[in-house]
Amino acid sequence: MSLNAHIQELRKKHQHLSDEVEMAQRTPSFDDLQITALKRQKLKIKEEIERLSDN
Repeated sequence: MSLNAHIQELRKKHQHLSDEVEMAQRTPSFDDLQITALKRQKLKIKEEIERLSDN
């Protein structure tokens, strides 16, 4: 897999997590700890995208 393809895949995962976080925040029964975990995953992916893009 090329670097660009890998970055694109990470961006798709980041967007998917963004959608999940947004949906979870609108769902009253969703646990705040679960939302925090999703946000952490999203941040890790964002940092990975930035790290790979800087190279």
